[in-house]
Amino acid sequence: MTGTDFLALSPMIALGLASVAVLLQSAVARSRQAPFLLTLAGAIAAFALIPAASSVAPHQATSLIIVDHFSLFITGLLVAGGFAVALLAYGYFERRSEDKEEFYVLLLAATFGSVLLVSSNHFISFFLGLEVLNVSLYILIAYLGERKPLEAGLKYFVLASASTAFLVFGMALVYAETGTMEFSRISFATGADSAIFVTGFALVLGGLAFKLALVPFHMWTPDVYQGAPAPVTAFVATVSKGAVFALLLRFFIETDALSNPSMLLLISILSAASMIAGNILALMQNNIKRLLAYSSIAHLGYLLVAFVAGRDLAVPAATFYLVAYFISILAAFGVVSVLSTAGKEPETLEEYRSLFWSRPWTALVLSASLFSLAGIPLTVGFIGKFFLLAAGVGSARWFLVLVLVLTSAISIYYYLRVIVALYSTPPEERVRPARQIIPWTGGIILAGLLVAMIWFGVYPSSIMNIIRSAIF
Repeated sequence: MTGTDFLALSPMIALGLASVAVLLQSAVARSRQAPFLLTLAGAIAAFALIPAASSVAPHQATSLIIVDHFSLFITGLLVAGGFAVALLAYGYFERRSEDKEEFYVLLLAATFGSVLLVSSNHFISFFLGLEVLNVSLYILIAYLGERKPLEAGLKYFVLASASTAFLVFGMALVYAETGTMEFSRISFATGADSAIFVTGFALVLGGLAFKLALVPFHMWTPDVYQGAPAPVTAFVATVSKGAVFALLLRFFIETDALSNPSMLLLISILSAASMIAGNILALMQNNIKRLLAYSSIAHLGYLLVAFVAGRDLAVPAATFYLVAYFISILAAFGVVSVLSTAGKEPETLEEYRSLFWSRPWTALVLSASLFSLAGIPLTVGFIGKFFLLAAGVGSARWFLVLVLVLTSAISIYYYLRVIVALYSTPPEERVRPARQIIPWTGGIILAGLLVAMIWFGVYPSSIMNIIRSAIF
C-alpha cells in the first residue's frame, strides 16, 4: 500500500473508521446522540474526501479495487443515501425504546460494503463487499425484534444465503475456465463457446438478479419491505440495490458480456418480466410499502433497458435514472418514516387518506415522489425515463421500449390511487385539524429531496454533466 492507494481509498477508510468509532463509543457509554453525530460525521468525511480521491483517479489500489471517476460518483451517491437514512432513522428511533447505537454501526458497515462493491474489479473484493453488505442487512431488517421484522430478516437471510451460494459457484466455474478472478482478464468473447464458462456467468447473473429483486428472483421483496423498519427499507431499496447495479454494470462492460447476443437476450427477458410483473402486482396492493416494493421491481426492470443499450448509451442513462430513483424512493419511504409512531408504521392506503388536511407538507413530498416515480414532467423521474427511452430507441431495442411505455402508463394508475387518497376530503369533518410536528431530521431530509426532485427535473444538465465526466 502506497500513499496514493490510501488517498484513493480515503472515502472508504473514513466509513470504516466511523463504524469503529461508533462501536467504541457505544462500548464506553450509551448515548442517544453521540452515535448519530458520529455517523453523520463519518458520512460527511467520506463525501468530502471524494474530490481528493478523484485527483488520483483512475487508480488501481491493489489488484482488488479500482478507484475511477465512475466508482467515486456512485460512492458519493451511496454515501448521500446512507446519510439520508441516518437522518430518517434518528427521528424514527426517537419514538421507540430500542437501543440505537448498534443500528448506526450496522448502517455504516452496510454503506462500507456497498462502496467496496462499486470499486471492485475482482471476485474477491466483489464477494467481500457483498457479504459485508448482506450480513449487516440481515440484522438491520430484523432490528426491531418484533414478529414482522424477525420474519422479514429470516426470509432475507435464507434466500440471500441461497443466492450467494449460486453466486460463489458461478465464480468458481468462471475461474475454472479462465484461471483468473480479475474482471478485466475475463473475456466473454473468448469464453462464450465453453459450457462451463456460460453456466458460471449465468449463475453470477442469477445471484446478482436476486440482490436486485429482478423477476423471477423477486419474491422476497414485498415481505422484506413490509417487515423491515421504514428507514432500513429505504436503505435496501436505494443504497443496497444501487451498489449491486453499479457492480453489475462494471462487470458486464469489463468482461464484454454486453456484446454477446445470448446474454443480451437473457437480460432483455429479465427486464421485460420485471417491468410487467412489478407493475401488475403493484396494481393489486393496498399496502403502501408493498406497493413501493413491487414498484421498485419495475424500476430495476426499467434500468435494464439502458443496460442492454450498449456502453456509450447505457452508462449515462442508467446512472442518471439511478440518481432519479434514489431521490424519489428515499422521499417516499422518508414520509413513511416520519409518519411512524412508537408502535406502528402507516402502511395501508386508508391510513394515508386525507393526509393533506392534517399534514399538507408531508402529503406534498409524498405526492412529488410518486409523480417522479411515475415519470411526470417537471420531476427528475420524467427526465430519467426520457434518457432510458432515448437509450432504448438509440440501440433499436423496440420491444423493451414498448414494454417500458406501456408499463409506465399502468404505473400511473396505482400512483394516482395514492395521490387521490392523500387529498380526499375527510369523511367526518371538512375543517383541517391542527398540524402535527414531524422530527426535525426527517423534515430536513424531506425538504432536500423535494428540492432535488424538482431542480434536477427542471435543470437535468447540472447532474448530467457530472455523470458524463464520470463515465469509465
